[in-house]
Amino acid sequence: MRTVEELEAAGVAGLTIEDTVLPIPFGGQGEGLISVEEMVGKLRAAVAARQDPSLVVIGRSSVLRHGSLPEAEKRLHAYQETGIDAIFLAGASTRAEVEAMHRATRLPLILGGSTPELADRTFLAANGVRISLQGHQPFYAAAKAVYDTLKYFREGGTPAGLKDKVAGAELLNIALRQNDYKNWQQSYLR
Repeated sequence: MRTVEELEAAGVAGLTIEDTVLPIPFGGQGEGLISVEEMVGKLRAAVAARQDPSLVVIGRSSVLRHGSLPEAEKRLHAYQETGIDAIFLAGASTRAEVEAMHRATRLPLILGGSTPELADRTFLAANGVRISLQGHQPFYAAAKAVYDTLKYFREGGTPAGLKDKVAGAELLNIALRQNDYKNWQQSYLR
């Protein structure tokens, strides 16, 4: 409850609470799941702690990685009854799983790291999926760009040699919201 209060005070728009056992116990065999009862208690506490009705509380489940479809259906139904706003499904990989999860809950679904089988946006939308994450590729691309740039400099390259490989002024203005800052300065710092 304290975490929800602090995150809400910090201005977050949403948060997830997951049913994965974390941290993984020393010598453990990867992820496990906490009991349905413990997860329901955590979700109920998060919803009770929420003061701002616009804060989105999402139940995240790894049950598709560790359990059967009937277990997943049982968990999703129990989680939805706590008053949360959405379900994040980690590990969904087939159409049959998504269809079963959609039947198990009326809540919007979020998928993490979908498989090629789940690339059809029309199918996903028809089955309650409102967000389908595509993995960590933007971060991986940024890490590679930083690595390549630093390697280029280490090997004697100069900033002028990167002219066509870095963001130009127009893209930086968009990314850094320069127009918003200029407007705010004109509105508030006259």
